Amino acid sequence: MSYLPTSRRRRESLAHKGTVDGKNDGFETISMHTPPKARSRLVRLVGLLAAALCGLYYLYPSSSRAGSSQLASYGAEDTTRCSAPADPSKPLVQYVLMIDAGSTGSRIHVYKFNNCGKVPELEKEAAFKMIQGGLSDYGKKDDWQGAANSLNVLMDLAVATVPAGLQSCSPVALKATAGLRLLGPEKSNKILATVRAHLETKYPFPVVKKDGVIIMDGKDEGVYAWITTNYLLGNIGSAEKKPTAAIFDLGGGSTQIVFEPQFEINAEMSEGEHKYKLSYAGRDFILYQQSHLGYGLMEARKSIHKEVIKNVNNYDEPIPNPCIPPGVTKKLAMEIDGKERQVTMVGPNQNGAAKCRHLAETILNKEGLCDSSPCSFNGIYQPPLAKTFENGEAFIFSYFYDRLTPLGIPSSFSLAEVNALTEKVCAGPDSWSSHFSAIDGAMDELLDRAEYCLDLSFITALLHHGYEMPLERRLRTAKKLQNNELGWCLGASLPLLDAGASGWECRLQEI
Repeated sequence: MSYLPTSRRRRESLAHKGTVDGKNDGFETISMHTPPKARSRLVRLVGLLAAALCGLYYLYPSSSRAGSSQLASYGAEDTTRCSAPADPSKPLVQYVLMIDAGSTGSRIHVYKFNNCGKVPELEKEAAFKMIQGGLSDYGKKDDWQGAANSLNVLMDLAVATVPAGLQSCSPVALKATAGLRLLGPEKSNKILATVRAHLETKYPFPVVKKDGVIIMDGKDEGVYAWITTNYLLGNIGSAEKKPTAAIFDLGGGSTQIVFEPQFEINAEMSEGEHKYKLSYAGRDFILYQQSHLGYGLMEARKSIHKEVIKNVNNYDEPIPNPCIPPGVTKKLAMEIDGKERQVTMVGPNQNGAAKCRHLAETILNKEGLCDSSPCSFNGIYQPPLAKTFENGEAFIFSYFYDRLTPLGIPSSFSLAEVNALTEKVCAGPDSWSSHFSAIDGAMDELLDRAEYCLDLSFITALLHHGYEMPLERRLRTAKKLQNNELGWCLGASLPLLDAGASGWECRLQEI
């Protein structure tokens, strides 16, 4: 089944209803012979129909007739917030579909908004689903259609969630992150082209034209996550000027930092791609943003393991690794000299937290050339958090959340608590029960992840050594705020509520 934009469908429908004898204002006119008696009955029928339509028009409240645009009248669904949109040219309710094609899996977010106020209000995340295995996994096998088909279970959920009358005007976008960036342009472009064609032909939702199916720029990923967080906190979107929160996002292939630095008089941020000017809901923001590709948690694991085997000559024997807890063994595949090899890594005889932390700090390349001072790590400029964001809220999420909360870290904590937790985890199974047995599910998490010590060591090193957060710094972590998941997806969905600006148009199913 295929789908057409509204105007095209109307023209094609008209073109097939009789003998074409001319054109008028771009539309084809229809001429058919009608007998006199039939013509008389037809005139009476048309008159009755017109009267009925007029009556219905005045029976319905004016809010139902507000706005003349196609978008404003594409469908109707009630909301408990209000009875009519603040702007008559907008629909009362809108849905947006956002697919997050990450390095380890794909996720769909189906958002429901209302236009009761000047700024769209997110009523709820109407649906969410995640599948394991990223699009890049199919790229490694040159299976472009397989990558597209993998999204069917996500899109089928969207079809079941969005009311049928609203689907033709509910945009969908797919944004891929570090996994496809690392795959390379040739394979990633083939995947994206196949995915776009699949979404356009199999499903009724309009696919955003420009930047609708893309590999998202790292800086946009971080800024969208910043918008999501501050939108849900109520820091942006209102007339009141409130301090904004910083965000730290840890994915599988990359990590992002975004915050609004406050400088002393006559001081400002240096120019460069890290400087992001944002206007939202009548306010202007100058943000620092940076996406560190290759420093996501999964990539950090690979880099640390490479450091471990640097001086190893015999890969067939067990390799001591301070980032594996004592008494734990980990078998993994590694690329060595251009070939994939299976290696076995074993934990040391005693707690290796200090040595593992050193390895994590090493891969951050803190000593790298810094062309524009001050730098965070790997030669990247960053305004110092201690001076330019001393007291602001700092949110960490994604893998930060996934590794900390199962082991009992509360929603608000200090970096020193993370450091202490790392010491306990790296001590190994013999001591885990005394620290974690009372925490539901914690022992299962630790026993299931041989690299938990490595993960926490990298998290501590990244925040303290890399971003130069003091250990007493307070942090917040969450998976959701107000029942909505944190991350970049909501922030990227908000612009899609404006069809004209974001580049999509409603479509109708071809009959």
